[in-house]
This record gives sequence, C-alpha cells and structure tokens, in this order.
Amino acid sequence: MNAIPETPERRAVLTQEIIARTGLDPAAIEAFLRTFYGAARTDPLLGQAFAVVTDWEGHISTLTRFWGSVALMTGDYHGQPMRAHAHLALTPAHFARWLALFEQTARDRLSPEGAEHMLERARRIARSLEMGLIPLALPAKGRMATLSS
Repeated sequence: MNAIPETPERRAVLTQEIIARTGLDPAAIEAFLRTFYGAARTDPLLGQAFAVVTDWEGHISTLTRFWGSVALMTGDYHGQPMRAHAHLALTPAHFARWLALFEQTARDRLSPEGAEHMLERARRIARSLEMGLIPLALPAKGRMATLSS
C-alpha cells in the first residue's frame, strides 16, 4: 500500500474540509487563543508560566500558526514545542488545569464540532508534552529488588 503523497494542494483540500466540518478557520482559532491564553495568563496556577513571555503579539502569532497546523493541517508551524516548554518546570497539575481551561474556553467560544476537534488535539498534545517533560516516578533500585524477591 502506497502512502498518499503530501502536496500543498492536498493539504489545502484537507484544510477546507476541516473548516467546512468544524467552523474553525485561522481567524476563529486566533480569537479562541486570545481568549484562552488571556485567561491562562491570569490563572493562579498557569499564570507564572506566561510571565516570561515578553512579546505577547509574537507569541499569539506563533500559537496561531501552531494550532492552525494542528487543527487545520496548514503546515505553517515548524517549531519544537517540547523544547519551548522544557524550562517551565511543569507538573501534572499544570497539564490538568491547562486542559480544563482549554475545554471550558473551547465550549464557550467554538461551535460544538470545532470544540470537539480542538479538544481531541489538545488532549493528545498535553499527554505528549506531559510524558516528555515530566520524568516518570520509578521505584528506587533497592526497593525494586525487594519487590521482585
């Protein structure tokens, strides 16, 4: 079975299909992100992570490209999200709060189809980032030997 070749034309067709099905488009995604990250910046748990952002308009632009690539298949983002978040000392509580706030904002601001589309991707991204950024708590070697005896 041969893979379908990735071409700009195919990507454009996919993007248009997603827009038609979800009501999402770059402007809707940017408006959603402005609302969501506006709330995240003032959130008692999440706010500290955004205190380091000095160019908020530039950050929103990057986030819009990222979410456009993720949600609309535009291919406009070419960054490294894992590296961008590595210095933040995030905990599982950060990811849980981020997802809860993301879901609340998506359901408030987007069509039901658009919200579900964004939420499916947000959950996957959060899971991937959390697994990549937070070391797994493994038992100590001595305790492991005791458990296996």
